Amino acid sequence: MKHVMLVEDEVELAQLVRDYLEAAGFEVSMFHDGQEAYDSFTQRKPSLMILDLMVPRMDGLTICRKVREQSDLPIIMVTARTEEIDRVLGLNMGADDYICKPFSPKELVARVQAVLRRLERHAEPEQNSLFRMDKAQQRIWYQQKTLNLTPTEFRLLELFLEHVGQVYSRAQLLDHINPDSFDVADRVIDSHIKNLRRKISDAAETGNRHEWIQAVYGIGYRFEYPED
Repeated sequence: MKHVMLVEDEVELAQLVRDYLEAAGFEVSMFHDGQEAYDSFTQRKPSLMILDLMVPRMDGLTICRKVREQSDLPIIMVTARTEEIDRVLGLNMGADDYICKPFSPKELVARVQAVLRRLERHAEPEQNSLFRMDKAQQRIWYQQKTLNLTPTEFRLLELFLEHVGQVYSRAQLLDHINPDSFDVADRVIDSHIKNLRRKISDAAETGNRHEWIQAVYGIGYRFEYPED
């Protein structure tokens, strides 16, 4: 049974989320205090952590940073603060996903399941066999078909393939493709993503409508394999 650590100082909300997670088959340990949660983490590593940004004694970003120093534990950040800078900061600190209050407990359970599925896929290289990459030649194939990529598109798709499920802001992607750029609108990333989507779609089998590069509202993009 997968163990989820739930760190949330709103007691009623935490209890509601715990009930939904347990109904979905998870073991849940619940904490309303950041320091207690981190102390417990050092003693027993969960399968995933749901981490509220604003918890007493040790805030969520501090916990996230300290956990990341010693573990690649999947972390879903929860917050009532909806500014984009908070979202990006949380993801840069190592969060795997982000959800803002108010949210549906069913949606949170679905995100927990999705993050854990991505983790399992990382452990199964054959799931990535749809794509093949040659870094020396800067070439990528999809289902044995060569993708006619520009150097910029190659760098973007290379990053996505090596970090499946990781969310990147437009600014992060822009910095990756051109770290020395100045005064370049980060919306230029949208154009590159559009072209990548089209080229993968052109190479895909007829009827395959999966959106490989998915937009994450208010943040940026992530690359996802289709559901089984």
